[in-house]
Amino acid sequence: MAAVTLTILFTSLCLLSTASCRTMVGRATEIADVKANKEVQELGKFAVEKYNEGLRLWQISFNGGEEDHGQEKLQFGEVVEAKQQVVSGMKYYLKISATTKRENGVPKMFNSVVVVKPWLRSKELLHFGPYSTSSSSHSH
Repeated sequence: MAAVTLTILFTSLCLLSTASCRTMVGRATEIADVKANKEVQELGKFAVEKYNEGLRLWQISFNGGEEDHGQEKLQFGEVVEAKQQVVSGMKYYLKISATTKRENGVPKMFNSVVVVKPWLRSKELLHFGPYSTSSSSHSH
């Protein structure tokens, strides 16, 4: 009797965990209330900082260190939309509002993808570019 009960319990737990994982793993899900989510806002700030670092390195390497007025550093505003996807870590798809001095504080939108692996204490910027609706639909 105990073996049958244990088998039923084990099978039930397996089915429940598979059903809940199926909705989480592999599918990007919307993050609610992103403007109040400190972790998401920090990831947006991280993405802009990494973009600016890459821009600075590009200017040093290819432009003799002189400022390229066509490529100006961004000032982080806020993350306005975000999705997350369970991968080997957590992948975040962020829609970021940022400004440049040249644009007189008028915000522009950018898409960004960041992967976080907490057990390695790592964050990696995979993509950063101008916002487009085609790259905002993430169902990878």
